[in-house]
Amino acid sequence: MNILITNDDGIHADGIRQLSTALKELGNIFIIAPDTERSACGHSITLHQPLRIKKENISKNIKAWSITGTPSDCVKIAIENILPQKPDLIVSGINNDANLGTDVIYSGTVSAAVEGALYDIPSLAISIYKKSEEIIYEGALFYSCKLVEYVINNKLNTPPILNINIPSLSKEDIQGIKITELGIRKYNNEYIMRKDPMGQSYYWLSGSIIDIKNSIESDVSAVETDFISVTPLQYNLTNYELINTLKDKKLSEICIR
Repeated sequence: MNILITNDDGIHADGIRQLSTALKELGNIFIIAPDTERSACGHSITLHQPLRIKKENISKNIKAWSITGTPSDCVKIAIENILPQKPDLIVSGINNDANLGTDVIYSGTVSAAVEGALYDIPSLAISIYKKSEEIIYEGALFYSCKLVEYVINNKLNTPPILNINIPSLSKEDIQGIKITELGIRKYNNEYIMRKDPMGQSYYWLSGSIIDIKNSIESDVSAVETDFISVTPLQYNLTNYELINTLKDKKLSEICIR
């Protein structure tokens, strides 16, 4: 089993280092990750500047490279250029904060998993949900291994994209696993204006999350009650219900011939 690990926190982040060590027993581990943090980069790829690859010394029996690009770049160049063969599984994480609800649209962690699925590779995005600044990796590492084993041992109909959020707790304090839907996350956004040393204005995004009541079936509700959330995703964004509505309302007939 060849497992590719990436992230959006950068190759030097604790989460990816600890995850790679934990998964060593399950297969051959390859780390290909951004050289610096690329959080909230979404599914962007690098087009107008070169990508540079650097071999990294992570630990024994783990081959690793850093890339001057995004998480999606890492997956693409890993498969197309670096790895000797297509990996059997892609794991993105462990991200050092949650990727819940509508936040997955912005997430580089989740986008790396989506990119893997575009290559027909089962892909997991793993993030940790913390209620304080302290991160407890014990439960996340234990259940990351269990979930990877589950995907390896269960051949699903289509290569899955699983968005996984694990509470920052010991394995004994985690209440279980829930199969969830994406919840809703909204923020009071604020762009704070500052001045640089040259007197030019620049803006820094700040803000706070808005407390929204989510469905009990949502990923947000699951992690708030100390459960692991596992949300299956798909990259087909087509709104099939609206297709039928637009057909019923004869949208295509406004074209003049």
